[in-house]
Amino acid sequence: MAALVAEYRKLVSTRMWWLLLIVLAGYLVFIGIVMAASFVFAPEDESGSVTLEGVDAARAIYGLTNAVGYVFPLVIGSLAITTEFRHQTITETLLVEPRRGVLLMAKLLATVPIGLVYGVVGTLAVVGASAPLLAGWGDGAFLGDRSVLAVLALGVVVTVLWAMIGVAFGSVVPNQVAAIVVILAFTQFVEPIARLALGAFDGTDAIARFLPGAAADGLIGSSLFGELGGSGELLSRPAALAVLLAYAGGLALLGRFTTLRRDVA
Repeated sequence: MAALVAEYRKLVSTRMWWLLLIVLAGYLVFIGIVMAASFVFAPEDESGSVTLEGVDAARAIYGLTNAVGYVFPLVIGSLAITTEFRHQTITETLLVEPRRGVLLMAKLLATVPIGLVYGVVGTLAVVGASAPLLAGWGDGAFLGDRSVLAVLALGVVVTVLWAMIGVAFGSVVPNQVAAIVVILAFTQFVEPIARLALGAFDGTDAIARFLPGAAADGLIGSSLFGELGGSGELLSRPAALAVLLAYAGGLALLGRFTTLRRDVA
């Protein structure tokens, strides 16, 4: 408990967590408006239909918290451990709590409330920006629909898991600059391209479902990328949850027996 409280205080005692939170909110407001407007005012095709409409459009837009916003909890999670190595405070931390498994678990759990805040704020931002457009010029905001409410609630849960995966990844790649570069490259380029490429073929589309972003879409139950990019079906929610927990647990174990096994000066 002492380690958990200490790690939580480390996270919230700096400005980085709320600066990234503000950027996340602003980013999702902008993306929410753009995507809602693109659906609401999209021209009809030759068959007389638009790309997405109705409750499908609402679910896809409200799922943007995961689709485009998951890089933020990943980064803040990674900072929970990479900052220690960058500023060489890991030595003092291990002197206070020499049990490295306990330390890593404390860091993982300390990001849970931060992830909750990111999830709630991100969800409110995207809903607040897109719902008026969907309600005023589209088929409706569908905020009373059970499937939409599930997307909103599970979007918050997924954000918590992303923050924990960020901590686990930071334990594997403790260099702060390298960790952030890898996170940005993977979330913005590598995975989207991989999902598009793997989803284009019948023999590989099942592999795409197990990529972290696709698994998160499966847990939420909505995928803007899948709707627009045709990346195939999603995993069931239990399977998607198991995959995300496997990513977090696998990376944490790898970091525990690599980075956190070494002596520090």
